[in-house]
Amino acid sequence: MQLFQSRSAHYAQRVQSPPAARTPVPSSVPKAPTKRAPIANAPCAMPALGSTKLMNSPDTLVQNALDGLIMQHPHLTKLDGFPDLKVILNKDHDKSKNVSVIAGGGAGHEPGHAGFVGPGMLTAGVSGEVFASPGAHAILTAIRATTGPAGCVLIVMNYTGDRLHFGLAAEQAKAEGLKVEMVTVGDDLAIDEPGLAGRRGIAGTILVNKIAGAVAQTGAPMEQVVEAARKASAACGTMGVALRVCTLPGKPPSDRIKEGEMEVGLGIHGEPGASTTTAMPAKDIVKLMIDKMYSSSFFQLKDGERTVAMVNNLGASTNLEMNCMTYEALTQLKARNINVERCYVGPYMTSVDMSGASLTVMRLPAGKEGDDMLALLDAPSNTAGWLSSGHVADLSAVPLPPGSRETGPTTKRPDQLTPYGTILDNAIRSAATSLINASKGLDELDSKVGDGDCGETVAHGSEAILRELDTTYPLNGPASGVMQAVGGSVRQAVGGSSGALYDVALAAAAASLGKAESPGPKEFAPAFRAAVDAIQKYGGGARAGSRTMLDALLPACEALEEVVAKGETNGAAAADAAAAAAERGAEATKGMKAAAGRSSYVPAEVLASVPDPGAVAVSIWIRNVANSLK
Repeated sequence: MQLFQSRSAHYAQRVQSPPAARTPVPSSVPKAPTKRAPIANAPCAMPALGSTKLMNSPDTLVQNALDGLIMQHPHLTKLDGFPDLKVILNKDHDKSKNVSVIAGGGAGHEPGHAGFVGPGMLTAGVSGEVFASPGAHAILTAIRATTGPAGCVLIVMNYTGDRLHFGLAAEQAKAEGLKVEMVTVGDDLAIDEPGLAGRRGIAGTILVNKIAGAVAQTGAPMEQVVEAARKASAACGTMGVALRVCTLPGKPPSDRIKEGEMEVGLGIHGEPGASTTTAMPAKDIVKLMIDKMYSSSFFQLKDGERTVAMVNNLGASTNLEMNCMTYEALTQLKARNINVERCYVGPYMTSVDMSGASLTVMRLPAGKEGDDMLALLDAPSNTAGWLSSGHVADLSAVPLPPGSRETGPTTKRPDQLTPYGTILDNAIRSAATSLINASKGLDELDSKVGDGDCGETVAHGSEAILRELDTTYPLNGPASGVMQAVGGSVRQAVGGSSGALYDVALAAAAASLGKAESPGPKEFAPAFRAAVDAIQKYGGGARAGSRTMLDALLPACEALEEVVAKGETNGAAAADAAAAAAERGAEATKGMKAAAGRSSYVPAEVLASVPDPGAVAVSIWIRNVANSLK
């Protein structure tokens, strides 16, 4: 259990932040709760040891975050009841003319809801603590502060606490003579029969906010704003999946979702999903989501419909993942003749740091009514969280300039191998297979001292080598041609510095071998030297002791040259000597100070216990070449 209640006994200096803009609280504000959250500029509760959140304290995180949001956006301000009343306002709202549109709920869903406050969207966002609905007194204060003769529309996600608090505030406001209507959004498709609680409101709420805010911005009467919001809400269906649940500030991580699993149809408060299944590729996840939209008794998506899509980041998914999910969503919806006319991608309604995504589809009516909904989504807005125009482009490519395309192998593997061709085949196959088998261990080493992809990188190259070894390598020709073929495989499959270094090494070795038909140790020793020299020449000045692949290659090269100088002609014995030297060199990289590569940024105490993954990879393939020759 992490204990955030303890306070530091001494503070060297009290840090004062510039005050964010405030709007006075309207008169007759209901009494705030007796328990008061800590003041933002007071000495902070210290995060527990091992905290994974960038914060001062769980107690002040929400108010600090809202203040930070205001300080980035000049159109935002807050009511002067902070932090008991966490109400963010659009200071440009003219309540004498325009309907007020208010949304809110617990924090932890950023940018929702405060991030959507601004011209063309929300007039106010009312926040509670993380995953806790704001109280009715805060909501009523927001209504009073922003509502004039035109009235107020509350957009509420369908959760019990939100419905109760917003509903109570609405009734109190009506009793005071204010015009207020409430629109409840329930777009979750996870459960076919949701029972009395109804469907949860999730990411589709943001599309409802945008449409309602755009209508209000035109000066339309409240009835039109309500009608547009309810139509948008009824048109939305959302499915979400997660690979990891969220971790609340000040709480230990959950292990509810096991490695290799995912939850389907979960909400945005960390509650369990409708089902747990084996983790799937993105294409299968998206298919599952779309299938549910077709089969849902509530939604029933049909081929040929006009739609708007939202691919929503639940908090911790990377841009790489989100763009992959977007590709699958747009591709699969198009394959079903679903016309996606806008697609919004990014974090719109998150769940703190949940790793996952949701897909929302909002169906558009035919004809002018659908065009009008699109116009409302396209209408200008100025908010922190509305991220893009949503326009969808066709996937296209510009032709390569002449001479740019790799032509690929032009040779063919012989139907029957010569004895020497068989030796080459066995050596290459053994080396490539060994690197594939070692990839997981190499990645584990690299995750401690680099970027964690050494094994994956060499495995990609090795898989390409094995594919083309069985189809295109000219194994009965000169060994230099085979070297060039291996280099071509690496060039096509492996990016980054390691791919380029292996490619240049193989090119140099091939040039050294020339036209030799069946080279032995005597010919391979200078070829190996040429390869190592090329790596040193083009690899940024690395040398022995720099903690790189050279710390295995150089000893192997020297050992091969030494046994050849002594008259060794047996390929297996010469390769064995090189392999043993490479293994000693790789082991010796433990504790070396890295002079090049990503390891040069890693603390010395970490390097002391971990060998260089690139050097280990070299030792593995040289050892397996040697074994193939025995």
